[in-house]
Amino acid sequence: MQRKERILVIEDEADILELMLYNLGREGYRVVGCQNGDEGVRRAKEDQPDVVLLDLMLPGLGGIEVCRRLKADPEARKIAVIMVTAKGEPDDVVAGLEAGADDYVAKPFSPKVLLARVRAVLRRREEVETKGPPGARVVRGDMVVDADRHEVRIAGEVVSLTATEFRLLHFLASHPGRVFTRNHLLDSAVGADAMVIDRNIDVHVGAIRKKLGAHREAIETVRGVGYRFRDL
Repeated sequence: MQRKERILVIEDEADILELMLYNLGREGYRVVGCQNGDEGVRRAKEDQPDVVLLDLMLPGLGGIEVCRRLKADPEARKIAVIMVTAKGEPDDVVAGLEAGADDYVAKPFSPKVLLARVRAVLRRREEVETKGPPGARVVRGDMVVDADRHEVRIAGEVVSLTATEFRLLHFLASHPGRVFTRNHLLDSAVGADAMVIDRNIDVHVGAIRKKLGAHREAIETVRGVGYRFRDL
């Protein structure tokens, strides 16, 4: 069945590009590919695809700069960007996420993983378009994170968190499945008024997990990068 979603793949290695286009096309997505960053930026701005799969190591304009240019463009910034990066290079992943990428797939990857990440990004995008941005009250299974009440309940039982812990949990739960770097969490979730720097985020996440008990695995560690809330 032909899907309505359009995907642009920017990948300079011909065999990998062919593999990605084949598997995405077999799933019914409308796909097109190119092999350098400059053409990728042009195609993305002209075609306005739903998702861009972006290799970081590109000839000419690199993947990080491609992502920055798309996210700086008023029309193109709504396009979801999934980075495709060599496994074991967390610095590249961090740089890409901080440039505005929505997710990443590590090379070498399986087609199943690639398709799962595409589906997850499209699902989150659809939820935002149909329901609007995350609200003050976030419900994930039997966990309720209520910003108006500044309260967390699991199966009806109140979980006591500090102000910083609550902001972190609410932010992560509001964006399930999306990876955030520690710096992003500092800027977007913690705020300038909290005395937290860089890796101290790890301490706060550890404290939240301890208090969540059996739900501790809801917050996943992305090694060398940051954290994400499990996409239920």
